[in-house]
This record gives sequence, structure tokens and C-alpha cells, in this order.
Amino acid sequence: MSVDLKAWMQPHLDKVEQALSAGIAAQSPAALGQAMRYAVLDGGKRLRPLLVLATAEAVGNEASSAAALNAACAIELIHAYSLVHDDMPCMDNDVLRRGKPTVHVQFGEAQALLAGDALQTLAFEFLTPQDASVSAAVQAACVGLLARASGYQGMAGGQAIDLASVGQRLSEDQLRQMHRLKTGALLLCSVQMGAACVPGVAETVQAALMRFGEALGLAFQVVDDVLDVTADSATLGKTAGKDEAADKPTYVALMGLDAAKAYADALAAQAMQALADTGLPDHRLAALRALTAMVVERNN
Repeated sequence: MSVDLKAWMQPHLDKVEQALSAGIAAQSPAALGQAMRYAVLDGGKRLRPLLVLATAEAVGNEASSAAALNAACAIELIHAYSLVHDDMPCMDNDVLRRGKPTVHVQFGEAQALLAGDALQTLAFEFLTPQDASVSAAVQAACVGLLARASGYQGMAGGQAIDLASVGQRLSEDQLRQMHRLKTGALLLCSVQMGAACVPGVAETVQAALMRFGEALGLAFQVVDDVLDVTADSATLGKTAGKDEAADKPTYVALMGLDAAKAYADALAAQAMQALADTGLPDHRLAALRALTAMVVERNN
């Protein structure tokens, strides 16, 4: 069973955008909120929040629940903070993100650093509402998942490997580990948090969803490496060719362009098989399947 992805996405995107906008006040000390809103709102694919909502929908029809929406916003805030810091001169030193100047270019380095810090902490505010809308058990589960995925054993650790690997030739295993942490950890976490928002999901389903998230996370990065070579800056919304110019290890550099494309397709097939392994009804998996296809077929 297929789904009209655009029709499925739009109401979910609207809810996420509204919640994020409401959660970041423009009026804030020294205009910090303006830099935060600039970093988060009106841009990006919102893949991670969509994965949270699609997974919650798949396992329990809970996409509209407070827990799932809060988790969706939280992971987008973590992603946004990581991009703000990643673009800074001390890391990738990029000037273009989502088709507009990066946060440090627009607001200055100090404000960008603080905006990233504040977005990170705000993510955990979203996961721990002070009302009774989300149970303590679900809050604790999501906080633990997101903290691990974004910390030194996840995204931050992967970024550290990335920075330490400039100019080096990594083996395929080393490259896979770097991207499993830097990019894959948050994508996997999106799936895991979506499932965690619905109590009582069978362990076999959770295990299959974990395999799905791992394969999808790596596929996303392989496609990213391909697009860095094949797409232009206007299409990407960020500077094309940066990886090669900075002599960073990528799947294209390791395998060659055609082999990298084939590997992305193989990973997508693994992700699709993992979804089938959940044993969930096809109509519940339709959005996750469509998002998987979007990851591999995207042009930015």
C-alpha cells in the first residue's frame, strides 16, 4: 500500500512548525531568540520529526499525541543546534545553510554559539512538559534516547571523528562508524522515540525498527556524500563540493560515485526489509516506506 507523501506530510509539518514557533519566543535576552528562530524555522526537510510521527503512527496511531509531537520538535531542535555549531569557523566554516547565510554569518559567532546551546537545552524542555500530557515513563525514555544519540556516544562523537579525520583515508568500517554516530544516531533516535511514545510495543517490532533506523541513517549519509559531488549549491541550499575541498573522507571518495549510489540503494532495500520484518500492517508502514524512498531519491 502506498501513500501520497505530500498529503501525509503537510498536516504533520504544520503541527511541528507551529509548536516550534510557539516554543521559541522572539522576545528574549539580547535578541537570542531571534537567532534561535532563524536557525530553526522556515527551512529544512524536517525528516527527523517526520520519522518520529510516522513511527508513532505505525506502532500505535499516536502521531497526534502530545508525546510524539514533543519528541518530533525536540529532535529537530537538536538537529538545528548541531548545524549551527557545525557551520562555525572552528568546524566546517560554512556560510550557506538552507539557502540563506549561516547563523554565525548573520548574527556573529558568539550569538551563534549561544543559540546552539539554547536550542539544545530547549529540546529537553519539550520532552519534559510540566502538565500531565506525557507520562513520566515516556518522558524518561525519550530523554535517555535523545541524550545518548546526541552526546559523545552519538552525534557529538561522530563529529569529533569527522574533524579528526580530515586528510586521512578511512577504511569502510571506520567511515561507517563515523557516519553511524554523526548522522545515523539522530535518525535512528527519531524512530526509537516514535516507538517509545506508544507504550507496549513488542520487542520484536522494536528490534526491526532499530534495524530500519540504522539502515536509513547510513543511506541518508551516503546520498549526502553523492549529492555533495553531483548537485550545485543552489539546489543543496548549502555549499556544494565542501567535502572534497576539505579533503574529508566520504563514501564517494572511498568507493567511487557509481558504487556509492548502488550502496545507497542497497541500504534502502535493507531498510524496507526491516519494515516488513516488523509484521505491522502495510497501511501503518506506508509513510515510513515513502520517507525511505524520499531519502534515497532526494536532490538536496
